[in-house]
Amino acid sequence: MGYTNSPLVVYTKLSPNHSGQRTHSIDRITPHCVVGQLSAESICGCFTSTSRQASCNYGIGTDGRVSLCVKEKNRSWCSSSNANDQRAVTIECASDMNEPYAMNSAVYDSLVKLCIDICKRNGKKKLLWLGDKNKTLNYAPAADEMVLTVHRWFANKSCPGNWLYARLGDLAARVTAALGGSSSSGMQASSLKNLSEAEAVAKIGPLFTANQKTTGILACVSMAQFILESGYGKSELAQNANNCFGMKTSLSGNSWSGSSWDGKSVYPKKTQEQNTDGSYVTITADFRKYACVEDSIADHAAYLLGAMSGSRKRYEGLAGCTDYKKAAQIIKDGGYATSHTYVQNLCNIIERWNLTQYDAIKDSESTTISGWYRVRKSWQNAASQKGAFHDLTYAKQCADKNPGYYVFDPAGKAVYPEPKSSVPYTVRVSIKDLNIRKGPGTNYGKTGYYTGKGVFTIVAESAGAGSAKGWGKLKSGAGWIALDFAARI
Repeated sequence: MGYTNSPLVVYTKLSPNHSGQRTHSIDRITPHCVVGQLSAESICGCFTSTSRQASCNYGIGTDGRVSLCVKEKNRSWCSSSNANDQRAVTIECASDMNEPYAMNSAVYDSLVKLCIDICKRNGKKKLLWLGDKNKTLNYAPAADEMVLTVHRWFANKSCPGNWLYARLGDLAARVTAALGGSSSSGMQASSLKNLSEAEAVAKIGPLFTANQKTTGILACVSMAQFILESGYGKSELAQNANNCFGMKTSLSGNSWSGSSWDGKSVYPKKTQEQNTDGSYVTITADFRKYACVEDSIADHAAYLLGAMSGSRKRYEGLAGCTDYKKAAQIIKDGGYATSHTYVQNLCNIIERWNLTQYDAIKDSESTTISGWYRVRKSWQNAASQKGAFHDLTYAKQCADKNPGYYVFDPAGKAVYPEPKSSVPYTVRVSIKDLNIRKGPGTNYGKTGYYTGKGVFTIVAESAGAGSAKGWGKLKSGAGWIALDFAARI
């Protein structure tokens, strides 16, 4: 087929790092976080050296300007997967340097526009986000479909970071709407149906952390509402309408802005309302039906921020409130629920699941970070988390009770136990595809080789980008490996 490049490009500096013309037609888009608030020019500059052994098709700078690094007709070196990059247009986006690698509105808006353009030029009417690695990689897109994939599926990375990962359903929906198609992309509540309560909490947690970073509404409070209103996403309303907050079609005169509801999709359902005297009455009400869970979360937040009661905001003071009990009371006092025990119900859920671990706070430099010490096997392995603590002492005690676990500070740095620095020593690698790099950090090029599984000797250590536990130099001289994936013997 004939390939073209995006007319949105304002700067071009072609990278020598590519494999020539693709061997597969374009049916995927893979957005990445570049880990830095870089300009469009600087993103291209990252890939001008052949020693870097990396590249991308497009870059989106911190001001939203688009650059071209590798022509669309060619396969870039971006996703740690030959098969993926042969069929994907890869996009590096300017972002913060720490998890969740947040992107500003200019970058995100340009990403939406660029994805729309890529789909149009390649004859696609839908952009799909299936939200599951195996489902996606085994999916055969129709001729008019484009599919979103992510770097973290092909390498031990968090790319594109939880900020964008939580918005991929929204990205797909916006692009598909602009193309005139329809899509059920994004997380479906049906994916929560067979999960345990703990599994459901872990799965939805990052969505609410990301939501707080853009809305200022405490993640723990919104999560507790989700759990209470939808029964961990398993209620009739959630399963059939992706409506996880009991949002009716008519709320506060529908006067708020930023709603993600399409204004017409409805799910009628019987519900009970409590009178002021404590008695209940059953009514039939129309509830909003959403394309995905992310839309339900977004609409819920938009309502809490923008709903009016006369000339004042119905939930005044909620945004930025850091006391979950106070925030829950604001929601109740604003008329969100009629239940007399609503506030206590929310607080009980927050305390049962320690949902404050998903909250985000501002540090002294107004950088949004998670305010907890987390105990995990590695920072990347969120599923291994044993607990989250405000007090470092308690976090250390938890790590002591769980050999092989580490305490990570809010920025993701391992702070306990202190890494052993005496060298040489041996480590065991249990994964077959641990990259060997030319220097101590992901900012150094790959050698093109993996360690494979086995025991290796480390002769030097160094801190570096991309590894919370640092980097180890192999005795063989082959290069450096991330110690996050190597257990000391």
